[in-house]
Amino acid sequence: MRKGREVLVIGGNRYFGKRLIARLLAAGDRVTVLNRGSAAPPPGVVHLVADRDDDKSLTAALGSRTFDVVVDQVCYTPRQAEIARRVFTGRTRRYVLTSTVEVYEYEDSIAPVREPDVDPLDVLVDLELPWEDPEFLEAHYGEGKRQAEAVFAADPDFPYAAVRVAHVLGGDDDFTGRMTHYANRIRAGEPIAVPVVNHPATYIHVEEIADFLFWAVGEDFTGPVNAASHGLLTTEDLCDAIAAHLPDGRTVFRPVEVGEVSPFAFTRAYGMDNSRATRLGFRFTRAREWLPKAVAETLGKDAG
Repeated sequence: MRKGREVLVIGGNRYFGKRLIARLLAAGDRVTVLNRGSAAPPPGVVHLVADRDDDKSLTAALGSRTFDVVVDQVCYTPRQAEIARRVFTGRTRRYVLTSTVEVYEYEDSIAPVREPDVDPLDVLVDLELPWEDPEFLEAHYGEGKRQAEAVFAADPDFPYAAVRVAHVLGGDDDFTGRMTHYANRIRAGEPIAVPVVNHPATYIHVEEIADFLFWAVGEDFTGPVNAASHGLLTTEDLCDAIAAHLPDGRTVFRPVEVGEVSPFAFTRAYGMDNSRATRLGFRFTRAREWLPKAVAETLGKDAG
């Protein structure tokens, strides 16, 4: 029988984070959740309250605790990464950072991107940028994750892995509203703004990324790894799946050369190569197979 692990999850109170915690608990792991205290964690976990942006607050909350694995769901900036690396050095055998496909935002390639296309060791870290400004952070989400990865990678003795997560779909608790954006327009027959050249992207189901993170907790690989279901989806694919639940709706695309476009409409390719994770032993599903289910879950009663 496998011995339960000591796992710390930073953040993780919603969407695939809470699903990860449920999987860890079901497997017999002892789970500690650390957040600012704005939301209660699920039953069965130890709850620590701290400001992760403050060394002293974080250190005081942790006390003498050590962990087998830390899963960091809410590290968005190099400053946060620097504090985490400093505080958790010697406290954990493994640090799993939830990163993003957005780290590839500067890679203008039609071919699915591979992990070496963005090597954290080649990323310049600038701690003096206004990372505490919410508007700046939102506009530089991918760059913040790139630099956070770079901070962890800079210390060869810090055992980190960065899970670069594809766009996540599914679940009745999708808080992003992106799929609802399309449903509302299809239902009303309103135009959906897309780039003139609209590129496809890779996606992953909310349950599959929870499975992936749970799997990553138990592995020993380091460095970046792409997490995406097999196959590309276009905006048309998403709209077709949504329209299937809205028989009275109408899909109208409006190509625009400049200006804001709809979510999941891209001026550049966002396809990720998942072969590294596959070689390491994770078995991905195919996006086209779970897409109808994801739409049904997210739209729910609103689909009628």
